[in-house]
Amino acid sequence: MPRLDEFVFAPDQETERVYLLGLGLPGVSGEELEEQMEELAELARTAGAEVVGSDVQHLRAPNPLTCYGKGKVEELKALREDLDFTTVISNEELVPRQQRNLEDALDMKVLDRTEVILDIFARHARTHEGRLQVEAAQLRHLLPRLTGGRKLSRLGGGIGTRGPGEQKLEVDRRRIRGRIRELKRDLEKVERSRTLHRSARRRDGVPVVGVVGYTNAGKSTVMNAITSAGVLEADQVFATLDPTTRAAHLPGGMKALFTDTVGFIQKLPTDLVEAFKGTLEEVTEATVVLHVLDISHPAMAEHFRSTNEVLDELQAMDKPLVLALNKCDLVEPATAAMIKRRGDWSPYEEVVTISAKTGEGIGSLMEAVERLAQAGMVRVELLVPYDHSEVEGELRERGRVLELDYEGDGISVIAEVPRFMASRYGRFLLPAAVGPARKRASRGRAG
Repeated sequence: MPRLDEFVFAPDQETERVYLLGLGLPGVSGEELEEQMEELAELARTAGAEVVGSDVQHLRAPNPLTCYGKGKVEELKALREDLDFTTVISNEELVPRQQRNLEDALDMKVLDRTEVILDIFARHARTHEGRLQVEAAQLRHLLPRLTGGRKLSRLGGGIGTRGPGEQKLEVDRRRIRGRIRELKRDLEKVERSRTLHRSARRRDGVPVVGVVGYTNAGKSTVMNAITSAGVLEADQVFATLDPTTRAAHLPGGMKALFTDTVGFIQKLPTDLVEAFKGTLEEVTEATVVLHVLDISHPAMAEHFRSTNEVLDELQAMDKPLVLALNKCDLVEPATAAMIKRRGDWSPYEEVVTISAKTGEGIGSLMEAVERLAQAGMVRVELLVPYDHSEVEGELRERGRVLELDYEGDGISVIAEVPRFMASRYGRFLLPAAVGPARKRASRGRAG
C-alpha cells in the first residue's frame, strides 16, 4: 500500500487559464450567487490560476447529464478559442457523470468548487495530521469519479492534481479504498491523542476558547494579537489550515487556551467537514466560542450566516458565544457603531468591535471572554495550610481570587473556580459556620 510520501506530486505547470461557470437556481438570490462567484474567483487565484472570464446560467434544475444546458456548453466551446482557457471551474458541485460528460463535450479539464478547495488545502497543510486529513478528503472525492470512468489521463498538472497527484492516474478502486482505511486508522490514533489532551485540559481546569470564523476574517491576526502566536497572516482564503493552540492570560489573571480552527466558507465540502471532524470538534469541546467576523466585507451577513450554520452542524451554538466584529479600522467609526447597534447578533452573549491589526478593542474582547469563561464558576472559601501554598498560584491561574489574607494557621482565600474543580479543594474548605465569621473578620485584600 503506498504511503503519503510515496505519492508523486505533480509539478506546477505554467499558470492555468480558467473560466468560471455558475448556476442560478430557484431560491438563490442574485446577490448570493454574485458573492459565490466572486468567492470562486478568489479560490481559483489562491490555487494559482488566472481567471479569464465567468458567466452564470439560470435554470429551474441542474441538467442531469451536464449540470448546465446544452446551449451553454456550446457557448463555452466557442469562447475557448477567443479566451484561450484550458480549464472550466463549476461553482455547482458536479456528480461524476456530469463531470465526465462536460470533459468529453469540451475536451478539457472540468473541476468543481470542491476540487479547488481541496487543492488549496493540499497546498497549505503543513502538519502530519493536516496532510492526512486532506489526503483522506481528496481520495474520498476521487473514488466515485474513478469508479465512474472519468478520464483522469487529462489531468496532467495544475489545480486538482496536488495531494495524491499523478499516482491517481494508475491507482485502482481497491488500492484507494485500502489507502482510505489506512488513513482512517492513522487519524483515529491522532484523535485518541487529541482526546487525551482534551481530558488533561479539563482536569487542569484551563478554559479553552475556540476561535472560528469565515475564511480571511482575520482569525490568525486575532490569535497573534491575543497570544503572540506567530500564525501566518495573509490576505487570501485558507492562508492557514493547521490548528494552532496558544496560552494567554485573561485580564483577571486566569490562564486560557486559544485554539484557531480552519476557516469556514460557503458550500464547505462535505468531504472536508468529515475529514476535519476531529479538528473541528475542538470547537465542541471549547469553554467559549469566539466568532471573528469581518465587518468591512460586503457579504458580512452571508459570512455570519454560513459560519453559524457550520457551528450549528457541530452542535456548538449552545456554547457561550462571543462575536468579534473585526476590521473596524477599515470602516468609518459611525458605520462600525451602527453595525454593532443594529445587527441581529443573537444568540451571542457578548459583541465587541475590534481591529486585530491595530489592537483596538482587544482589551474589551478579552474582558468579554473572561466574563463568559467564568460563567461556570462556583465560589469557594478555603483555609490553605502554608505547606500547600502552591494552591494560591493555582487558584489565580485557573480561577479568580476575590479575597486573600495570610493568617496564623494558613492562607484564607475566597475564590471562584470551575465547578468541576471545586471538589479537589474539599480538604481546605472552611466549615459553613466558620466561613462567614472569618469573612467578616477578614481584612484581606482583593487578589
